Amino acid sequence: MIRCKRAYETATAEDGVRVLVDRLWPRNCPKGALAITEWLPQVGPSHPLRKAFKAGAVSFEQFREAYRKELAARPEHWWKLVDLARDGTLTLVYAAKSTDENNAVVLAQWLEDEVEKRTESSSPVCYLDEFPEL
Repeated sequence: MIRCKRAYETATAEDGVRVLVDRLWPRNCPKGALAITEWLPQVGPSHPLRKAFKAGAVSFEQFREAYRKELAARPEHWWKLVDLARDGTLTLVYAAKSTDENNAVVLAQWLEDEVEKRTESSSPVCYLDEFPEL
């Protein structure tokens, strides 16, 4: 299970493994107060993309598309998050004000797609429709 949570919200036991996924450390957050397992700044959007989105130069849809391209180009940065999500609860910690339009939401959707790709199907594929004579 993958969750997203603002850095300014209190950590709970239900959060599981907490990973900060922003390139910049959240403002006014002392290093010890965040209760994170790891900080992966390289998994966040590039500085130019982050700045363009924050300035309103690109819409959230444009940001999402560009960020997904960046993620596709750098699987070594997010690969271990797929394993963490498969093994239990993973909480992506971010600092953005918007809870709906931020990099953690895009990353969570990306990771969920990757987890699904790697999940074994519960039953074999049925090819009966391909052989109508049977």
